[in-house]
Amino acid sequence: MTVIVTGAAGFIGAAVSARLLARGETVVGVDEFNAYYDPALKSARAARLEADPSFRMVRMDVADAPAFAELVQSSGATGVIHLAAQAGVRYSIENPFAYERSNLAGHLSVLEACRAAASVRQLVYASSSSVYGDRRGSGAFREDDPVDAPVSLYAATKRSGELMSQTYAHLYGLAVSGLRFFTVYGPWGRPDMAYFGFTEKILAGQPIEVFGEGRMARDFTFIDDIVDGVIGVLDHPGDKGAHRIFNIGDNRPVGLMRMIEILEQALGKTAEKIMLPMQPGDVSETFADISRLQTLCGYAPKVTLEEGIPRFVAWRRAYSGS
Repeated sequence: MTVIVTGAAGFIGAAVSARLLARGETVVGVDEFNAYYDPALKSARAARLEADPSFRMVRMDVADAPAFAELVQSSGATGVIHLAAQAGVRYSIENPFAYERSNLAGHLSVLEACRAAASVRQLVYASSSSVYGDRRGSGAFREDDPVDAPVSLYAATKRSGELMSQTYAHLYGLAVSGLRFFTVYGPWGRPDMAYFGFTEKILAGQPIEVFGEGRMARDFTFIDDIVDGVIGVLDHPGDKGAHRIFNIGDNRPVGLMRMIEILEQALGKTAEKIMLPMQPGDVSETFADISRLQTLCGYAPKVTLEEGIPRFVAWRRAYSGS
């Protein structure tokens, strides 16, 4: 099977591509290697994939609709995993138009390409837990909960992608599955994520800024568990014309201060903390109900934060040589 993975030089995209290659699939990766964070990290991820002859990387902006449609047609791909997006809640406050192109025009480009390509049997795409808005103390987030009150532009664009996907599945008989990711972390992760940024500052002896005065909680989900969920959905396609939504999380939210404590232990250093109020666009808590994905493919996250953070720290030391 040939699978196109967009965002293949990204954190989740590279990990998904590696898993597909390991089980014998042919993978065509698509990425524009933008400078939202250090492109050298993206290049390093890509280099690991390109060592496999069954992988090909195409440098392309998925919002270039004619070029992407031609790639999908010529590849003969049976599946598309669309993970390319402009990420970052806070960045969307400062650079809103980056989200218009990548998350709206880019998503529409992917839908159009899949509609036109006879070989594509299903599309799996990345959404986000941010679509649930700011909720606290109401239990696990379920896929059929209301998602009509986003608190960031990023969240609004991801919800828009879900609505576009629902429409294309209905109009054109596509089999489409959306994945609401919950705070993904681990080796080869994104430097803009809190755990990564905290690590850099702690190692440099600099104070860390703790937003929400440390009262926030996140459903931290280790990258290997995320990949299990993505592949599980790919291997259990929906019916033509069906649009499905799945949470992919850990189902065990952890407080921000506990995460920092685990990180301090793994680094062997104590952080100086500057406690600050919530930032615009942030949410208080995320908590995934994963029963729908468990029923589909037996999804069962395995790596706790106490195990996953030390694995990240070990990778960070090896990658940077310090």
